[in-house]
Amino acid sequence: MTAYADFVSQDYFRDPAAAIAKLRSMGPVVQVRFPIIGKVWATTTEALADRVLKDTATFTIRRDDGNVAGLHWWMPGIVRTLANSMLSMDDPDHRRLRDIVDEAFRRRAVLDMEPGIEAVADELADQLFVEGSPADLVERYARQLPLSVICELLGLPLADRPKFTAWASGFTRFTGALGFLSMMPNILAMKRYVERHLEIVRREGGEGLIAEIVRVEQDGGRISPDEIVSMVFLLLFAGHETTTHLISGSVFELLKNPGLRDWLKEDWSRLDIAVEEFLRFITPVQFTKPRYLRRDIELDGVVLRKGDRIMAMLAAANMDPEANPHPDMLDLQRKPNRHIAFGTGVHFCLGHQLARIEGKCALKSLFRRWPELALAVDPSDVTWRKRPGLRAIDRLPVLAA
Repeated sequence: MTAYADFVSQDYFRDPAAAIAKLRSMGPVVQVRFPIIGKVWATTTEALADRVLKDTATFTIRRDDGNVAGLHWWMPGIVRTLANSMLSMDDPDHRRLRDIVDEAFRRRAVLDMEPGIEAVADELADQLFVEGSPADLVERYARQLPLSVICELLGLPLADRPKFTAWASGFTRFTGALGFLSMMPNILAMKRYVERHLEIVRREGGEGLIAEIVRVEQDGGRISPDEIVSMVFLLLFAGHETTTHLISGSVFELLKNPGLRDWLKEDWSRLDIAVEEFLRFITPVQFTKPRYLRRDIELDGVVLRKGDRIMAMLAAANMDPEANPHPDMLDLQRKPNRHIAFGTGVHFCLGHQLARIEGKCALKSLFRRWPELALAVDPSDVTWRKRPGLRAIDRLPVLAA
């Protein structure tokens, strides 16, 4: 039996907890029909999501023939090229590629970036209403901060930021196969841009993480030209897209609950624990990539077969009452907080420290500059992009109040 859940409906994005509770009532792992992916098993508990992501002997992103779970025969070759990233690899290839960029995302390196991130956030907050009021917080602020940070980290010109904004916007507006194919022009344009930039760096050198990756390549490191393109694409897109929706989602919750906003403003040291709760409650990335089963297995009474596909539902894990009591409540003082918004296991999010700091700086700078910021529309008028697996507010009109 295939459980029904519309993972791209406004009802789902507005209140994921209700749909998740219904799925969980059907079992700890249920078969669903997911857009583009098709029929796939999905976990509904924290314990099973944790197991799927950590047991790489049983659950693998690639089959023995190298086929990536989630890719289909009809997908253009460019998709297969870009899927050749560490996100779509098992060890040892995953570790080989991750080691190349791991140092740039270590805690000490990211903490050193915090003053600069806060300065960028201050500047963006100052400019929020420069083009008029109300302003769309998503495009004017929530997207610009992480995009600026990742461009600087990679060594990409900030002058090209509008291009990345336009491309990224297209990536989050599809619900099925036709919509997926319609974003190919954006993907091809971005691929050409990355390839041109890499050629410039190879000839002339440069600063930033892209230049470091190229140096690894030129020193005979184990990374192919296609893998470099895929890595830059992944770092640029994943390095800002999910944090964009963490920031906009957090601001939305605070503007719906001005008392929570004022509580945060009383003591900015509360941001650390608050951001953890926003990560849990919003869960920008709702699902992980699908995995193949390497063998027949029974999961809490449900029999799955070798070759079946399964996705860890991070949103369900974070809404599991066994992991976090009263999960449908936003509790900015929640301790302990057993969320897995960044995944777990070998694919634990490389940029988790950076996302946390960007989230903190974004909220602090925004509400210091605009302490009475308010929604320009009724909360019921706010909508989410129809992008399966990503909880992304489309537009968030705000007023200085």
